[in-house]
Amino acid sequence: MVSDVIPVVVAVDDDFRVRESIIALLESAGYAPVAFSSAEEFLQSGTLAVAACVITDVRMPGMDGIELQRRIRFERPTLPVILISAQHNAEVRQKAIDEGAVDVLYKPFDATDLLKIMQSALTNSRER
Repeated sequence: MVSDVIPVVVAVDDDFRVRESIIALLESAGYAPVAFSSAEEFLQSGTLAVAACVITDVRMPGMDGIELQRRIRFERPTLPVILISAQHNAEVRQKAIDEGAVDVLYKPFDATDLLKIMQSALTNSRER
């Protein structure tokens, strides 16, 4: 049975321009994007319960993307998390992957790559 529910994809980034570009990309691809400027705002919103995927920046004021990923894993262990970063840091990338991130993309990232990674992650999470 195919679900008619449009997946809710969350974007968490402190940069307004990045959030807006992710929202536009996700809307154009048929998803229901919800954006937050901080990890704390996202966690307090209650949106975690309905999210199909989370795309988050690694470096943000307050809670960073790695800590957000840990908190997501605690509540929803199979929820796909994709991290994005302006810093090319192999150690941070490996840590994120080791802790369950689907992938880490570097800004400026290719929109097609993000959609492919996200769509694959959504398919894999439905199969679990």
